[in-house]
Amino acid sequence: AEPAQQLAVPATVITVDPTDVPYVAEFVGETESSQEVEIRARVEGFLESIAYREGSLVNKGDVLFKMDRKPFEAALAAAQAELQAQQARLGTASANLKRVAPLAAEDALSQKDLDDAQGSRDAAIAAVEGARSRVQQAEINLSYTTILSPVTGVTSFARKQPGSFIAPGPDSLLTYVSALDPMRVNFSVSENEQLKFNKLVTEGKLRAAADQKYSVKIILADGTVVPAPGYITFGDASFSKETGTFLVRAELPNKDGLLRPGQFVRVLMSGATWVDAIEVPQRAVMQGPQGNFVWVVDGESKAQFRPVKLGPLSGDRWLIEEGLQPGERIVVDGGLKLAPGVPVKPDDPAQAPATGTPAPAKG
Repeated sequence: AEPAQQLAVPATVITVDPTDVPYVAEFVGETESSQEVEIRARVEGFLESIAYREGSLVNKGDVLFKMDRKPFEAALAAAQAELQAQQARLGTASANLKRVAPLAAEDALSQKDLDDAQGSRDAAIAAVEGARSRVQQAEINLSYTTILSPVTGVTSFARKQPGSFIAPGPDSLLTYVSALDPMRVNFSVSENEQLKFNKLVTEGKLRAAADQKYSVKIILADGTVVPAPGYITFGDASFSKETGTFLVRAELPNKDGLLRPGQFVRVLMSGATWVDAIEVPQRAVMQGPQGNFVWVVDGESKAQFRPVKLGPLSGDRWLIEEGLQPGERIVVDGGLKLAPGVPVKPDDPAQAPATGTPAPAKG
């Protein structure tokens, strides 16, 4: 038989239509605590005990360290005694002024006597206030001997052991507490990636996210997807001269503590949209010596070889950057039996078996 009359090859055929497709960019990121707090000594004294299990999760207000309280309790008792003494002096000065004032009004005492009595009373009032402030300071110092966690988070190891003398200053660090919820993820965007993105937006091929609200999905090293999505909260204003990238930061909920600081994760950023893009099933794209191609069914229902330029893979569908026009028909299944000019008999796509050798995903 002549080639024009050879039997048609059954194949699954679809018509490609332009549609808006979510834009997803992938980066490598590193997790970081949203609030890493240094726990430091605020008064000097001897460390009595460590009240937490190193590396464990603690709640805000939990006790971390205890210092020897006895010197501070003694200082507080002394300050309270001084306050009582000054209050007694104030009582005496006030009673003396109460006696002097009527006599001075009747000229039985001089104006100097009245002024001295008033000055003694005012000085006693000031002395009481000074003693009261010293009591408050002693109470604060005593409270500092019980060192609490200011945030809910995971602890680090203790830098000082019981019996050590600790004091405020450069060597006052006791441990760290790193908040886990929310968790930050930092990643870098290269200058080339940013320029390409801006160019696609300018050309109308991409539509940026409304109000610049970009979301991120985090995937762990073992493929686990973190259930709660996050959002971009910070983008550096300038590129790093050393790396040619700029820092981007996202925050996401982490109530179950799945993420810990210092993990390397995959970051899938979405929010932008490909405008009038053409997507085809992954198995429709074949790979040959000259690169990726698809079988296009022409107006005479014959197969034609068509090289294509692939964009990103979204699920099981390739984005086609170049090579296909809206309304063209392509072969999805059965491409292994085709050659240029071979007639194609379209099958019902719902009943066609998934055959063919799809092009592998990039990266």
